[in-house]
Formats: sequence, C-alpha cells, structure tokens
Amino acid sequence: MLFELVSPYQPAGDQPKAILELIQNINRGVFSQVLLGVTGSGKTFTIANAIKELNRPTLVISHNKTLAAQLYSELRSFFPNNAVEYFVSYYDYYQPEVYLPSTGVYIEKELAINDELERLRLSAVSSLLSDRRDVIVVASVSCIYGVGKPEEFKKNSYLFKVGCQLSRNELLRIFVDMLYSRSDVEFTRGHFRVMGDTIDLFIAYGDHAYRFVFWGDDLESIYIIDPSSGKKTKEVQEALIFPANLFVTSKEVLQRAITHVQLDLQVQLHAFEELGKFEEAKRLKERTELDLEMLRELGYCSGIENYSRYIDGRFAGERPFCLLDYFPKDYLVVMDESHVTIPQFRAMFSGDRARKINLVEHGFRLPSAMDNRPLNFNEFEKLIGQIVFVSATPADYELEVSGGIVVEQIIRPTGLVDPQIEVRSSLNQVHDILEEIDQVVKKGDRVLITTLTKRMAEELTGYLVHANIRCKYVHSEVKTLDRVTILNGFRNGEFDVLVGVNLLREGLDLPQASLMLILDADKEGFLRNARSLIQTIGRVARHEQGRVIMYADKITASMEQAITETQRRRTLQVDYNKQKGIIPSSVQKKQMDMGLQNKTLGAHLGKPNDYSQQAKQSPITAAESVPTYGKGKTLQEQIKTLERQMYQAAKALQFLEADRLKEMLDVLKKSKKV
Repeated sequence: MLFELVSPYQPAGDQPKAILELIQNINRGVFSQVLLGVTGSGKTFTIANAIKELNRPTLVISHNKTLAAQLYSELRSFFPNNAVEYFVSYYDYYQPEVYLPSTGVYIEKELAINDELERLRLSAVSSLLSDRRDVIVVASVSCIYGVGKPEEFKKNSYLFKVGCQLSRNELLRIFVDMLYSRSDVEFTRGHFRVMGDTIDLFIAYGDHAYRFVFWGDDLESIYIIDPSSGKKTKEVQEALIFPANLFVTSKEVLQRAITHVQLDLQVQLHAFEELGKFEEAKRLKERTELDLEMLRELGYCSGIENYSRYIDGRFAGERPFCLLDYFPKDYLVVMDESHVTIPQFRAMFSGDRARKINLVEHGFRLPSAMDNRPLNFNEFEKLIGQIVFVSATPADYELEVSGGIVVEQIIRPTGLVDPQIEVRSSLNQVHDILEEIDQVVKKGDRVLITTLTKRMAEELTGYLVHANIRCKYVHSEVKTLDRVTILNGFRNGEFDVLVGVNLLREGLDLPQASLMLILDADKEGFLRNARSLIQTIGRVARHEQGRVIMYADKITASMEQAITETQRRRTLQVDYNKQKGIIPSSVQKKQMDMGLQNKTLGAHLGKPNDYSQQAKQSPITAAESVPTYGKGKTLQEQIKTLERQMYQAAKALQFLEADRLKEMLDVLKKSKKV
C-alpha cells in the first residue's frame, strides 16, 4: 500500500526545494543528511512529503514522550489511511531495581504499566511484521531498549482462515500459547471468552475483537466485533493474530532457557562461595529459583527481561533485540531535534550498566541481567538505515557524519523573518530593561528574558513585580505541568513578561513575544554557546517585529557566530519576501499545545480530552505544593481519587498531567506516613 498524504496545504517557502533535495539524496544512496530548518518553517510537513514520495517504512525518533506524541498526532493527520504508530516506554511510573552498597539499601522495581501505551507498542510491532510498506513509527529513546526476538514474535503469530480444519480446543491452546488469557466475566484487551462453539478474542494491539464460530472441527466463520457490545461489524475470510506480549516464546525455547539459567546459577553460586560471599549466594539462589518456578508454571515472571539473553539464544555480551530489528533493511530514520536526541542515546547504556553492576555483584541478579540493556551508540549506528537529522541547530556529530550534506529550510511559508539583534552594554541594564518592557507592553506585545541562574531569574522577577510589571518566572524547579500553565498564561495575556534560565526549549511556540532580552550574553558556557544563543533567538522568530537585545561587555566568538548566522538567514528571508511580495504576519494562538491538550491525538486514540480545564487551574508555584483535601474526604479517599485521575491522564497520553498528579500523590503518601 502506498502512502497517501492528506493536507489542505501545499509546500511553500523553502519546503519544495528541501523536499526535492532530501528525496534526491536518499535515492542516490546518501546514508545521512541534515535538514536544517529554522523555527516555524514546517519541518514535519517537509518530512511527511518526503516519506510519501519515497514510500518506505519510516522510524521517527524524538527525545521525549510529549514531543513524540505531538509528532504522532501530526503524522496521523497527514496519513489517516496509513499505519502511523506510536512506540514509547509503556510505564506511567518506573522505579528501576537498585542496590546502594554505600548504605546497604535495596530498592525493588516498582512500576505502573499504561495498558494503552502497551497496546500501541504491540500495534507498531504488528504493523511492521504484517509486511506493510506504509508504516511510520514515532518512537522515543525507548526504541533502543530490549524487546523480544522478531522471529519468535512472528513465529508465534497465527493466520486463521475460514474453512480450515481446527478444533475449538486447539484454537484455545493457540491463544494461550500466544499469552492471551481466558476471562468469561470481564472481556478486556488481551483476553478471550468461550460461549459454546463461539470464541471471542480481544486482540492486545487493537480496539476491536474477533469472533470465531465453529461447526464441529471446522472454522465456519470469522467476524470483527465491537468488544463492548459484542455486535458484529464485519465478516472476514481470515484473521492474522499476533501475540499479546513482545516476550512471547515457545515452550521448547522456554525450557531450554530454564536449563541454561540453572547452569549459570550454579556457576555464579560457586564463584560467590569461593570469594566467601555466602549471603550473596543465598540471596541469588532464592531469587532465581523463585523466578524459575514461575517460568515453569506460568511461562512468565516478574523481571523476565533479565533472562532475555537465554530466551533469545544470545551469547553473553551480545546486544539485545530492539524495535529497529523489526524494520525491513531499506527503512528510513528521521531523528527529530537531533542535537538533543543524540546525547540521550549516548547516555543510556552507561547509566544502565552502572546500576546493573551493583545488582550482579551483590547477588540480586545473575550476570545475564547485564545483557538486558539499551544498545550502546555504536550498535545503534550499525542498525539504522538511511537517516535524516532534523534540527535548527545541528551539533558537530550530525554535521560530521553527514559529510557536509545539509538541506536548508530557511524560508518560512508564513513569510516571517528571523529577529533583529542588538548588543548593548550591561551597564545600567536594569533601567534599560524597564524602558524596553514599557514600550513593548504599550504595543500589546510581550517580553521574554533569559538569565544565567535560577536565583537571578527569581530576584529579577521580584524586582519587576515591585515595579508594577506583570511578570512570572519559569525554571527547572517549577513543576512540569505548572510550566505549561505559566506559558499558557503568558500567551493568553495574563502577564506580560516571562523570565527564565533556559527559554530555548524545542517546539516552544510563543508568537505573542516580540522581544527577547538575553542577560550576560558574553558569559561563555552551555547556555551562552552559539547553538544555545541561536535557539534562544528563535523564540521571537514567530513575531513579525521580533527583536533580540543581548546585554554584554564584549562580543564573544559564540555571540558573533549566532549573530552572523541569524543575519544570514534574515537576509535570505527578507529578499525572498521582496521577490514574492509577501508581507509577514504572525499567527496568534490562544493555547499552547505540548501534547498536554492534544485533541487530535485524543481523537485518534478514542480518548476524551478531560484535562484542559485542570491545566488552566493548576497552581503556579516554584516550590512543592501540598494538595488540600476536599470536604468530607479522608486522606485514603483522596489518594485513591488522585491515583484514578493519574491513570486516566496517562491512558489518554496526557503525560504532563499524570506527572503533576503523581507529584501530588507522593506528597499525600508522605504525609500519611508521618
């Protein structure tokens, strides 16, 4: 099936040129290239057009769940008739297993799995293994973590055809082997129910169920049904059913794995005893034998991923299977905001290894747990196909591996140009800031100010408020959801000035801001290097009269680079507008969409959007807030209510709201223990 792009818009600005260059480079075998697109230039639409023309399975990687959800929503709207999938970590909450030798404290693994995210992960894998070519998977960094072996997953899938010789009991055995569970009372995802010669199966990776009707030992008919009502919606001649879990395996493979675990257990116990670590040996023996007993009886155990090396048949130290193994060889990779995503990929392996070493050395896990890990960066590089790095400020790595092949998307379809930049002395800067704010606010626009430290942001905010300026601050100590609330308030005109330490967040859309003030611009470092400065400047590029004032006593190399690059882009944009007779105008939006209030995504998932009003009413604080109890509610009732709301928010992919509710839950649980 071919990709079918649905959009009322046609490529404009630099988009047609960028699309053509991307496609030509990929078709001539270029392994990697950079799409350097300025803020607001429509990079996602460009990528969507390239995917349509190339017609290859595509993996789009983002560096966090929220931005991945936004990309998923956008691509679903562009390709409503194709398989656009979402693959992120399925945990609403995850506390990994940890042992701290310095204090002797062991922390058990604690997690809360989001059933909807698990369904979406299975749906992504199922689409890839169904031999479709029109598949786009939007994934977070979790795509490099271990999953089941693709061959085993596909081998344990089953194609049922009407008229085939198959007894009812044989069908039930197949479902159990695929890790589906029988439940005649509650018909939920991943379960089947039996009603005489009729069997209903609610697949683990979709929103529909199948009904299998038998006549003796013949499969007489197959229907697609509505799981809630049981009503038939369509009759089909065949049904390809995939397993209910990514770690599915056959009994023979499982038994062979158990045998290998027992052998390695004896080796490790002997090693501990030779070193005089009798307590560690006892602990390891008890824990491993309990896991083996569960594997024999249930075919599954808590922490089964720590035995994945045996189940997959891998050697010690060999990399695990991951989502990338499910793609065909000619797939395309698109890495969004690559300058942020690449460092995340590099950090995953080392952090996981440091934690696992302590567990193995102190008898909490077998050495095989070390092979349940994310890929290291070299392994990732060997697995990816042709790749497009997407960034407004690509880092050295992307530019180096791309060999200088950079596709620029400088001209915005809206005609907006990069802001003008002025450098002023830091002498009397506060007085100058007050004058600039007064002029901007009188025009009905708003101001962004970025500082170097949290304390400076707070103190400057206090000073401006004392000067009767409507101002708030935002930094890393402000709760996640409260940051969104503050930004929405800024957009909606509740206050005029926003002060922050790091206002260069990718995807931050604040078209009401016409002025960016950068304090201490000449202090070289992460927040004032050329890349960070360019990103910060881009925050006011969505306003037709955007300006940037840098306060500095000297012009550093980073400042000069950022100013030169911005001026180069601005010149190209202004010349294009003159040639085409375009008058730039900013698009004013009332609400900010960071995946928190994504109606499109909610519609695709079949989930109502219940959290927008809660987001508006969230407290704006810089310190931890203590939730209050409703009238007549006990502490335990409040905890249960918040837990239910947290799971509902997470199921609807409202991750920021779920995170806020979790923080409130933690406070309540602490107060309960006091």
